[in-house]
Amino acid sequence: MNTPILVKDIMWKEVDIISSKSTVQDALNDMQYKKTKILIIDKAHEHDEYGVMLIADIAAKVIAQGRSLERVNVYEIMTKPVISVHPDMKIRYCAKLLTRLGLSRCPVIENGKIVGVVSLTNIVLNGLHVV
Repeated sequence: MNTPILVKDIMWKEVDIISSKSTVQDALNDMQYKKTKILIIDKAHEHDEYGVMLIADIAAKVIAQGRSLERVNVYEIMTKPVISVHPDMKIRYCAKLLTRLGLSRCPVIENGKIVGVVSLTNIVLNGLHVV
């Protein structure tokens, strides 16, 4: 019997979480330094939800609209609440969910906390090679 490959087997665990009050310029500097295309936006309080900001959000909601990176806060352009998956989800179902929703990546949440991020790239390049 084959053991299923789960999201936790291929997700990356180094997650970048920033405050929603950060400027887009600060967030972009963080993304460039960490070489990532996604930042998770922290909850403002216990009963809040996580948000997400992608490079595409900066391009479409700031640069394309002629807005200043220094004057726009992350909360103005983030997507909230995030679509997330559980670390014990089989990667085939994760791939189906992401492609159906037109997403390339999403956070992995366990017990209300971000534990990683999974992407279609992770699934395709690493999912078939995990032992």
